[in-house]
Amino acid sequence: MENPRDKIVQRASDLFLRLGFKSITMDDIAADMGISKKTIYKYFENKELLIEASTDFVQIKVSEALEEILSQNHNPVQENFEIRRMFDALFQTAQTSPLYQLKKHYPEIHAKVMDCQNRECNRFIRANIEKGIAQGYYRSDINVELNMRFYYMLIFSINENTILEQDTRDMELSALEYHTRALATPKGLAELEKHLSNT
Repeated sequence: MENPRDKIVQRASDLFLRLGFKSITMDDIAADMGISKKTIYKYFENKELLIEASTDFVQIKVSEALEEILSQNHNPVQENFEIRRMFDALFQTAQTSPLYQLKKHYPEIHAKVMDCQNRECNRFIRANIEKGIAQGYYRSDINVELNMRFYYMLIFSINENTILEQDTRDMELSALEYHTRALATPKGLAELEKHLSNT
């Protein structure tokens, strides 16, 4: 049975993503859950601690979803589009970019999130590029480390500096196309065009 703390974190995460880390108050969360604010303060003495727990929860969900996609052995181009769809599903209710909000209003929590994301995303992007080279979707003459860093910096610059989540998604799709075209062999380009036609 789910403990009260976990239920608070899960519901708060949903509200923070949907309506914003800054705008949602402890009162809002208590009212939404039908509990007293005192119950929330029993587990979290301030809003910042609840936001930190919520971002940890979301990162665990993202990591689990990523591992599930990786276990399906898609080709590297399809894999990137599957991950894009996963992020769209996880953050479909968000009105403003979560990373933009954290960077603006809660910089210390943002720094912690970025430290974790840096390790996870770089690991994934590097593995995706190496798989693409091995399977003939990406060119063998590319610099894996540089291209990994370029793509990482591009994606996180979009997320940290774009206010509206829908604008973020549109720009991320363009970044994915840009990244893939820079790496792709004719085989990779054909796979890219197939997925772009279905977006």
